Amino acid sequence: MQHIRARELADWLADDSRPKPVLLDVREPWEVEMCSLPGSQALPMHLVPVRCNELNENDEIVVICHHGARSMQVAMFLERKGFASLYNLTGGVDAWAGEVDPNFRRY
Repeated sequence: MQHIRARELADWLADDSRPKPVLLDVREPWEVEMCSLPGSQALPMHLVPVRCNELNENDEIVVICHHGARSMQVAMFLERKGFASLYNLTGGVDAWAGEVDPNFRRY
């Protein structure tokens, strides 16, 4: 697992020469309703163990949560399951709001 900062992720998403990662948002549904990164796939943390087979273990996956703790746990879990290219969004959506999009809703 690697760590990626919000600005680095924004640059990656804006780079048309690079394949886009899967944005895996592991927050609870009420959190995702408040704010989410465009194109992200919601899969609450507690469902990851039973639904991780829906993910492609060869995809580049950026795991996202509120501040980065839950996403790091999920990324470590997926790594143990054989997923090869995982990134934890350091600081989560809160960092995205602070570093990339000041209009992004904070909570």
